[in-house]
This record gives sequence, structure tokens and C-alpha cells, in this order.
Amino acid sequence: MRRFDSKVAVVTGGSLGIGAAAAQALAAEGASVVIASLDQAPGEALAAVITESGGTAGHVLADIADEAAVKTLMEATRDRFGRLDVLVNNAGIYVQGDATATSLADWQKLMAVNLTGAFLCTKYAAEALSANRGAIVNVASEAGLVGIANQVAYNVSKAGVIGLTRSCAVDFASRGVRVNCVCPGTTWTPLVKAACDRADDPVAARRRLESIRPLDRLGKVEEIASAILYLASDEAGYATGSVLSIDGGYTAQ
Repeated sequence: MRRFDSKVAVVTGGSLGIGAAAAQALAAEGASVVIASLDQAPGEALAAVITESGGTAGHVLADIADEAAVKTLMEATRDRFGRLDVLVNNAGIYVQGDATATSLADWQKLMAVNLTGAFLCTKYAAEALSANRGAIVNVASEAGLVGIANQVAYNVSKAGVIGLTRSCAVDFASRGVRVNCVCPGTTWTPLVKAACDRADDPVAARRRLESIRPLDRLGKVEEIASAILYLASDEAGYATGSVLSIDGGYTAQ
């Protein structure tokens, strides 16, 4: 038996990076996976790869900052599969700037996706998850644990995700729903690669990101996905409200 045989998972932001790795790993472990994102082409392509590999997956175009879209996503999942066992709140965006340089519009947009989106998905998945003693895994960040310069909105949003995790863990424990989060450090995703590529010296930009960590490297999406699967699985059945740092030692310094 694979860890997620006969189970159904929704992964937001599931078409790229950490979300895509989590979707593939869940499918490989037997889950039927709903990939929710605004990136239609890569989302559909990933679902096709999973299906061709013998798994079950589909892509749903969904803006998780939109309450109606989130309700539709969860209803569509239940209509197709009849249940929901795992929710991975992974979708997120990034904005640079301190409090003086960040516009109100950028602040509100980032909060709407990173924090309100996770809240809405949790809100509308809770009933279905309760029916199956399911699990929620939120993807926060090392930036939610420590202050990182020049990204105030992102830092605050991820600290909020950690607070959401702990609050919902307490609220949903009596319903049998576990809620945990992972806090990845900088991981080599398409977004991080694109940021390095925009630098004058892409190799030096990546090296700088690596060198500030005791392990002297960036994370791999598969490593973060492994932690997500652990927290979502029955192996972690006594864990709720946990905050798992996977950051190459960055927050241990």
C-alpha cells in the first residue's frame, strides 16, 4: 500500500516549483491530485505527465484570492472524486520592498494570495477534510520566522501563514483534521532561477544565496515535497500545529 492510495489531494500553486513537485509526489504515492493554479498551460501539462505515468490528476484554473473561485474549486473536487483528504496551501507571490517602498496595492495583492488565499482554501475544504480525518499542509517560509531585508509584505504574509496554521490546528483538532506547515528556505525553483538570471552575474547571484546558509546550497523542490508528504501522511498522525523548517540551517544561525 502506498501512503495516499484512494486519497484525494488539492495542491494550490501546483503547476510549478514546490507545488508541482508535491503534486507529482502525491500522485506517485497513490493520490488523485487536483492541481489548482493560474498557470493553465504548465498545469495541464503536469496533469498529463502524471496521467501518462499511471497516476490520476487534473488541472483547475483557480484564483485562490477569489472566494467564489475557491468554493468552486472545492465543490468541483468533491463532485469529481467524492472526497478530499489533503489540502496543500502552496500558492504564493513575491514582492520586494521595505515599508516605504511597497505600494498599498502590492501589499494588498500579496496578502490576498499568500494569506487570504490559504484562509479561503482552508475554510471551504474543512468540511470535506473533516469527513475523512484529513490533513492540511501550509507552505510558509523561513521569511515567516525571521525578518529578511527588503521584503516586508512577503515576510508578514508568511508569518501570517504560520499563525493560521497554529490557530486552525487548535480549532480543527476535535474534527480530526491536522494542520501543519513547512518553512522552506530559498529553493531552486523557476522563480528563483528567473530572479538570478535577471542579475548582472547570474552565477554570482546564486552563489550569494547559497553562501548565507550553513549547508552552503539551495534547497531542492523534491526535498520540500518530501516534507509536505510526511506531514500529510498518517506517519505524522500525532503532529498538528507543527512548523517544520527546511532551510539549510538559515534560521538556526
